[in-house]
Amino acid sequence: MPTLRRRLPRPSTLRGRLALLALLLSAIWIAGLTLAFNLILHHLLQDQADQQLRTRAAAIAATVSAAPDGTLTVQEAAGDSVLDSGVWIYQGTENIEQPSADGSLTASADALAGQDQRYADSGGSRLYADAVRTDGRQIGTIVTQVSTDAYTYTAGIALVGSVALGMLLLGCVYLATLLAVRRAMRPVSEMSADAARRSAVGTAERFGSADRPAELAELGTNLDALLDRITALLHDERRLTAELSHELRNPLARMCAEVEWLRSRPRSAEQQHDSHAAIAEAAERMRVICQTLLTDTRPGLGIGGGSGVGRCQAAEVLRTVARRVPPGPPTPTVTVIGGGGTPVVPPAVLERILSPLLDNACRYAVEQVTLACHETADGVVLSVADDGPGVPADLAEEIFRAGSRADPADGHSGPGLGLPLARRLARGAGGDVVLARTPIGARFEVRLPRAAAMPVS
Repeated sequence: MPTLRRRLPRPSTLRGRLALLALLLSAIWIAGLTLAFNLILHHLLQDQADQQLRTRAAAIAATVSAAPDGTLTVQEAAGDSVLDSGVWIYQGTENIEQPSADGSLTASADALAGQDQRYADSGGSRLYADAVRTDGRQIGTIVTQVSTDAYTYTAGIALVGSVALGMLLLGCVYLATLLAVRRAMRPVSEMSADAARRSAVGTAERFGSADRPAELAELGTNLDALLDRITALLHDERRLTAELSHELRNPLARMCAEVEWLRSRPRSAEQQHDSHAAIAEAAERMRVICQTLLTDTRPGLGIGGGSGVGRCQAAEVLRTVARRVPPGPPTPTVTVIGGGGTPVVPPAVLERILSPLLDNACRYAVEQVTLACHETADGVVLSVADDGPGVPADLAEEIFRAGSRADPADGHSGPGLGLPLARRLARGAGGDVVLARTPIGARFEVRLPRAAAMPVS
């Protein structure tokens, strides 16, 4: 059966498959109705023939009288030739009256002699035997015969007509199903064409569920949810690209400056060595940035993951980022204070969190920038504070939105991605970056989970 199913051709469209399924179900239903109709008709025609045989037998019995010695006498009446056709009368098993009939039919009638209420078929005829009784005993038999040709003809015509009607109904059902399914599938085709159009032009429209059947409304809702997820993923990819560009801008600019400085005029060996070291340091920073943003911050990987690479000494990272600030005016003084702390985050990720905070602090500070670190009951808090103009309270959350800045007219042309990147990295590590209240300047706090103490071997 599976092999036969594989060999049978299947329509390639859903409309064709639904129409074929409706055709098969209708064929089974019509075949059952046709069979039932013809069986019932056959039974009714046979019952009609049997009723005619019994009626004739009763009429003949009224013309037969029995003598006390058991002799049967048939009373002949004028014009009873029609009644006598197809009738056999037996006294015991002796035939005392019979019609003109062929031998096979007479033999079938003789076989019914002595029977009572018994039917038999012989060729195109049906016979019925009825007993003649006197004093409660059977002394004779009346056998009647009727031709079944008319009944057979009627049954044949009914069979052909019902089969033809069934085939016509099947054709009508198939065409009606095709039209109905095509009409029902029209909204799906329209949605498919609409989806193709939207994918080509990149529109932000959605399918929605208004004025649609329940099934298509559910489909439209699911498609809209899928489009929203795809849009969110594309937004994340665009944001990641912008963050990479933002983070790579400074080391790349330094590399370009060093190369241009080397090419502009001859340099001593020591100066070339220093430039090469600066280029190598910038390249290493670019490698670390790419690894941090493209690997450690991918969803599902987890930053740190509790391994040895996922923990660092906060004070060392603070001193590392502080050393990158060039000394002397107009750069403010950077001071590192506070004790230790071991957050569950790789050093490179912590540097990426602190770097935009320190850049902002140096940009807006008047004289002093303070980096601090201390442990709390459930984590490590690192702060970056400056003595600048601060951030208005109503913009405490707005500045963490990508592309947003507290004062667009401050002369700084940055894209506004540093703070969102710092917060996203911190939250990816299970912490957060918040703007703390302070009477002077601005203080950003990086709150991270603390690593468990390493067991002493």
